[in-house]
Amino acid sequence: MTKPIAAVILAAGKGTRMKSDLHKVLHPIAGRPMLLHLVASVGALSPERTIAVVGAGREQVEAAVAPHGVDTVHQAEQLGTGHAVRQAEEALAGFDGDVLILYGDVPLVSPETMVRMLDRLHADDAPAAVVLGFRPDDPGAYGRIIADADGRIDKMVEFKDANEAERAVTLCNSGLMAARASDLFALLARVTSDNAAGEYYLPDIVMLAAGDGRPSAVIETAAHEVAGVNSRAELARLERAWQDKRRDQAMADGVTLIAPETVWFSHDTQLGRDVTIEQNVVFGPGVTIADKVVIHAFSHLEGARVASGASVGPYARLRPGAVLEEDAKIGNFVEMKKAVLGKGAKASHLTYLGDASVGAGANIGAGTITCNYDGFLKYRTEIGEGAFIGSNSALVAPVKIGEGAIVGAGSVVTRDVEADALALARGRQEALPGWAKRFRARMAERKGKK
Repeated sequence: MTKPIAAVILAAGKGTRMKSDLHKVLHPIAGRPMLLHLVASVGALSPERTIAVVGAGREQVEAAVAPHGVDTVHQAEQLGTGHAVRQAEEALAGFDGDVLILYGDVPLVSPETMVRMLDRLHADDAPAAVVLGFRPDDPGAYGRIIADADGRIDKMVEFKDANEAERAVTLCNSGLMAARASDLFALLARVTSDNAAGEYYLPDIVMLAAGDGRPSAVIETAAHEVAGVNSRAELARLERAWQDKRRDQAMADGVTLIAPETVWFSHDTQLGRDVTIEQNVVFGPGVTIADKVVIHAFSHLEGARVASGASVGPYARLRPGAVLEEDAKIGNFVEMKKAVLGKGAKASHLTYLGDASVGAGANIGAGTITCNYDGFLKYRTEIGEGAFIGSNSALVAPVKIGEGAIVGAGSVVTRDVEADALALARGRQEALPGWAKRFRARMAERKGKK
């Protein structure tokens, strides 16, 4: 690739089969909207321009892509793919490079495949356009590509307009194309709507160029890479395909998955080597796991960082801002949010740590909670190194527990505790001998008189 690149992403369709108020291309796969998967892949090629063609629900799409440097153009009428691409012509005025044409609901096309398309565009035979083809198990109503052994295209035809012999061809058109900007818009200006659907078809530029004596070429990719989404069922299938690929990659990189099919990753999950992940673990966005970490079963992590040698779960929840330092441990039914658990520190059972810092080697007893919210504002709790917090304690923030301090079980701590001190904050226990026996006798007598 030597010429500048622009990408035109078609995202104007209504997506009525999704039956959703959310625009189709914004439905997520692995925690990221489909359209932004594509934007990220295009971004790997450092394009000079990326333009999304929007239509129905344009406000949602515009808001989603604006932070990523993507411009938008409006297709007011849905008159076909050729018409959609023409909407980007003015935005690309003066651009002298290669244009990739992509689809917002075909989100998993890799940067490597895009590069192959552009490289083929600049091969010695200089095709007018490059089409990305695939061979699905069921060609169905896809447009067909008739090409020779070298990939030179003899004919492209939409299914509605194809004859029986053409429909028997298994090489299908994904809709994705690459062309020089100078060729693309000149050819699109000649496309007509004289077809069964009355639409302006993008693939018609291939036959128009052929009529000028300039053949186009097709390259192939696997069907799963160009799978599109038009319904929630198709979205689920693509999610499953993405997860399967990510699981395989994780294991190839040195991660042990006890039951791979039960682990769900986010698009940005980062995993070190010799990590063990047990059954039914879910990663939300923003999780980084270092080497030799164990994530036990039924844990949920999002926006968290876990350092080497740490242990999480089972049944633990790490929310955004949770940090486990080296060899730290959180156990079953422990929740953390905006909290740091220091090196070697432990919170083994039934604990909530929010807006808190826990020093190295500290031990947080079962049932401990940091009371970080007063109904209006959040406050921090600081627990020093080597401190011990007894079971069923409530630490009412803002509060500091000094290094080496001990908080007695069942305490409600509302003031700072100095280093190495013992804090007790609970009612005094009293015992009245024989009281329970006399009480039961009185109540039995009272019940018998009724």
